[in-house]
Amino acid sequence: MIGTRNAYAKVNLALDILGTRPDGYHDMRMVMQTVSLCDRVTVEEAEDGFSLSMEGFTPPEGKKTLEQRAAEAFFAAIGQPMPGLSVGIEKRTPAYAGLGGGSADVAALLRILRDRWCPSMSGEELERIGFQIGSDMPFCIRGGTALAEGRGEVLTDLPSLPDCWIVLCKPEFGIPTPTLFALVDGGELQRRPDISGMMAALDAGNLRGVAARLGNVFEEVLPAEYHEVFAIKSRLLELGALNAAMSGSGPTVFGLFAAEDAARQAADTLRQSYPQTYLAQSVKKI
Repeated sequence: MIGTRNAYAKVNLALDILGTRPDGYHDMRMVMQTVSLCDRVTVEEAEDGFSLSMEGFTPPEGKKTLEQRAAEAFFAAIGQPMPGLSVGIEKRTPAYAGLGGGSADVAALLRILRDRWCPSMSGEELERIGFQIGSDMPFCIRGGTALAEGRGEVLTDLPSLPDCWIVLCKPEFGIPTPTLFALVDGGELQRRPDISGMMAALDAGNLRGVAARLGNVFEEVLPAEYHEVFAIKSRLLELGALNAAMSGSGPTVFGLFAAEDAARQAADTLRQSYPQTYLAQSVKKI
């Protein structure tokens, strides 16, 4: 075996969109947080080529997976031919959920490759390789608590989120990310998260201050067919969350809890209606 790593999910404690860039992407300003919900990525030697195994996964015909593209980019960066690799992923983080599960898998793969073939490579260089594959990759490689700007690749470490419990609840539908970006582009956002205030609350170690400033501008443009997101938010608050918000482009909603018992009871209650409900904690460093 070459290596095995946890691939930790993320939530967006705050998500703001500043505008459209000349390259067609969007300028973002986000506070991102690693959580303990995770997949498990294992890399083994193979005779040749690249293979990926994951329950329910069928490799796309004629198209490379993100994992293969990342592995090829890594070996190109260190100037070595890619050896035969067999990658296995045990999935727990739901896909297309706003939790960065796919990006986290790629980030874990890159960390395994770095540890084996180029342990002297800096985290920043590994982040640059990941950014070739996707905008969430740099944060998923770094982890912890960070301000993410640009497309998500300009990272500033922040003081850790105070210890807390996080309930994540994904309804049984997906939300197409391009649709939400188009709706943001077509309107004028009225309610932006107080990211500066959240950073000050993190600096002070004030969990309630952080929770009070949770916010995601995508919620403002959410089409009516996805308003179950707001019902889940309300239910989390009724069950004792300090506050709740949608993560990324959704549809997963998360709530912050100060106490484990309340969080565990809330997760058990929500799971009766939403099977994809998870209990997690904040992760300081990967």
